[in-house]
Amino acid sequence: MLRNKLIILTIAFTFFSIFMGVLFKVNTVQKPKVVVVLKSSETQYWQIVKAGVERGFRDFGVEGKIIAPKSETEIEEQKKIVNRVLNKNPDVLVVSPITYDIIPILEKFNEKNIPVLLLDTDYPWENKTAYIGTNNFQLGKMGGMVLASKLQPGNEVALIASDIHNISEDRIQGAKLSLEAVGIKIATEIVGLPNETAVTIEIMEELLQKHPNIKGVFTETDIKALGVFEAIKKNNLRMPIVGADGINEMIELIEAGIIPGTVAQNPYDMGYISIESAKRVLDGESLEEYIDTGVDIIIKGNATQRLNFQRKLLE
Repeated sequence: MLRNKLIILTIAFTFFSIFMGVLFKVNTVQKPKVVVVLKSSETQYWQIVKAGVERGFRDFGVEGKIIAPKSETEIEEQKKIVNRVLNKNPDVLVVSPITYDIIPILEKFNEKNIPVLLLDTDYPWENKTAYIGTNNFQLGKMGGMVLASKLQPGNEVALIASDIHNISEDRIQGAKLSLEAVGIKIATEIVGLPNETAVTIEIMEELLQKHPNIKGVFTETDIKALGVFEAIKKNNLRMPIVGADGINEMIELIEAGIIPGTVAQNPYDMGYISIESAKRVLDGESLEEYIDTGVDIIIKGNATQRLNFQRKLLE
């Protein structure tokens, strides 16, 4: 009798040990770790990118973390963040570099065989796994066409941009190509501005004094376009303004028929596709070096649909 009880206890203990071992294994299997470092935590554009990233984490079963400095001006803070991430040894890094100066840090990820995906901002770095984002030259061309459609050959326009890095330069050069192709004259190019509405208002007011014949303005971001709009309104003028990025405040003016349009990246898709791409890398797949997330022209006819979608994301 005692012997039978011992056999039953032994069998029960064996099954219990197997069960606990399986349970422990399931609980200790970790999802892939992907760290996403953005340029800013505060601006609307990057909040929409973040929403796409978070949806990607859920859909592709990826354990992920999103980190960003508060502002795109905090270059050193982003470098510190990326260095801290390096010490954590993630499976994949997705990063939107504020400047090219971050590349030497990214080289250290390459030395550790950690794949690096550049998001939104591309740089000529041979060891990146892929760039996921917009063709900014094409975006600029489309923006130039939208502005040209509201003008006449011989009209003068101003081009306003940030520090000339690859994104700003590509957008400005694309817009210039479209405008000059239909006989629009570039009266002035203002570059080197921070991406701030208040600064753009001051610059635009000075520009109106120096170039009173300007009939339109292209800016390489919507934040600057809003600054141009405020300066023009303050001076009781009306002229077409075209920006880029598709932020809600700009779309609201388009919906109201005040501004003709903007050319928009797809920040939500950009964030989502970056995680899809990271998962593909983790699964051993090869990526194309450039993954284009597309450009949309937003005008009065489609502004409401885009605005409703983005408002829902930011709730």
